[in-house]
Amino acid sequence: MDNKELARLLFPDVTLTMEDMEARYPARALPEGACVTRIGPSPTGFVHLGNLYNAIIAERIAHQSGGVFFLRIEDTDNKREVEGAVDIIINAMGYFGVRFDEGAVSDGDKGDYGPYRQRQRREIYHVYAKHLVEIGLAYPCFMTAEELDEIRAKQEANKETTGIYGPYAEASRSLTLEQIRENLRQGKPWVLRYRGTVTDERFTVDDAIRGPQNNVRNYEDFVLLKSDGIPTYHMAHVIDDHLMRSTHIIRGEEWLPSLPKHVELFRAFGWPLPIYCHTATLQKMEGASKRKLSKRKDPELALAYYQQEGICQNAVWEFLLTLLNSNYEEWRLANPGVSYLDFPFSLSKMSGSGALVDLEKLNDVSKSVISAMPADEVYRCLLDWCNVYNQPFAGLLTRYRERALLALNVGKNSAKPRKDLVNWKQACDFLRFYFDETFQVEDELPPEIDETTRRTFVARYLESYDHGDDPAVWFDKVKALTAELGFAVKPKDYKKNPELYKGSIVHTTNLLRIALTGRANAPDIWEVSHVLGEEVVRSRLEKLL
Repeated sequence: MDNKELARLLFPDVTLTMEDMEARYPARALPEGACVTRIGPSPTGFVHLGNLYNAIIAERIAHQSGGVFFLRIEDTDNKREVEGAVDIIINAMGYFGVRFDEGAVSDGDKGDYGPYRQRQRREIYHVYAKHLVEIGLAYPCFMTAEELDEIRAKQEANKETTGIYGPYAEASRSLTLEQIRENLRQGKPWVLRYRGTVTDERFTVDDAIRGPQNNVRNYEDFVLLKSDGIPTYHMAHVIDDHLMRSTHIIRGEEWLPSLPKHVELFRAFGWPLPIYCHTATLQKMEGASKRKLSKRKDPELALAYYQQEGICQNAVWEFLLTLLNSNYEEWRLANPGVSYLDFPFSLSKMSGSGALVDLEKLNDVSKSVISAMPADEVYRCLLDWCNVYNQPFAGLLTRYRERALLALNVGKNSAKPRKDLVNWKQACDFLRFYFDETFQVEDELPPEIDETTRRTFVARYLESYDHGDDPAVWFDKVKALTAELGFAVKPKDYKKNPELYKGSIVHTTNLLRIALTGRANAPDIWEVSHVLGEEVVRSRLEKLL
């Protein structure tokens, strides 16, 4: 077989060479030790937590080292592509604060190593496909779907490894140049296959997360180019990561079985291997055991879930960093006021075992994160979320901006700030008592206070109410009124001798709390009153009369 003639026959329009590609995409001018990383999601319309998990790893490695982090859209599977999916990916990553230096953007590309969408790189892949044919490592295969099904059925019946290799590839490998020419003349569809080597030879790749990975050398005649001329992931990723000068390949552990194919191609082209980093599968507890997060069963796998629930960007980062690096929580305790971006992220601190996604822990992290944020930052983040997901409440936040800022500052000045807010969705529900348009009484008034006593207490409270009182003076008045009406000022006195009192100060203050907030569990009454303003305070209490 004249391989160069076969290459010209299969790729008559390809005139560029590998050398031309090297000149088009030269080595990057970066400091020594700088890392170049990427994420390569498929535009299926479903962006999952694993995409963000890997993006954070890649972003940290690149930016901590003074390198480059880019977004590549791996759209070689046209059947799975969803219209608008690229924008979904870009917007989701933007929502969670993932910053790309280059790559695909909504209206095209940003950077010198594009195109960053694989279907637009067809001519590049064909240069390398032609080269593999020229050196005898690739050949056209005209087998039909029916023939492939027959081979698979035979292999399964014989309990053999499925695939095209060895004797199952011989018929296609042995086609003459004339037979290939005739098949092409007849318009028969074909794929380009790599010529594998059936061998017991082994090799080892040092995975940066999992350590040495020992594998049998690739023996399959796997597909390089599909019948539409677009490459498979195997070929596309190898060529792209070489030309884009990726130093580290961060991807899920599901790609480990494909590693021999990828190493084979890097060797075939004479290129050095990048550093592979195969990340752990995201899991959750189900009963007493762990299982892989499921797209069908678990809404929390989708990034859209975290956006729709309004889970704070910083909380998601903090939570994922606790999964990614075993020393993150210890570092956070020692550096409470420092940005998570200052954490010295390390691949060596990552585990290869399944990462447990615990939503309760995420909520606890989120409460701590939001409680530590300044009120104006909380307001901005909440308003941004409401503008998309709860526009009526966004209107209230805008109309009553000063009141909202005061409300968000309640409990923040104490030694242990309150942790009332879990996420932006829950924050809307928690804060609605501050606005008459959304205020409603949810809890029942304390049954220990009868109607007559209630009217008397509220009337006398309003008579003595001075909006200018400081917290101590205000509380002294509440205690005095509580005692005058036969309630224990000290809850322990009521608990010890309940027959001597109508109730305790817990009941009288709960009456005020429910009247003003609609809830028995709410922030400090004095602080809430000074957020609402005197007019609203009097109006809500007078409704009890």
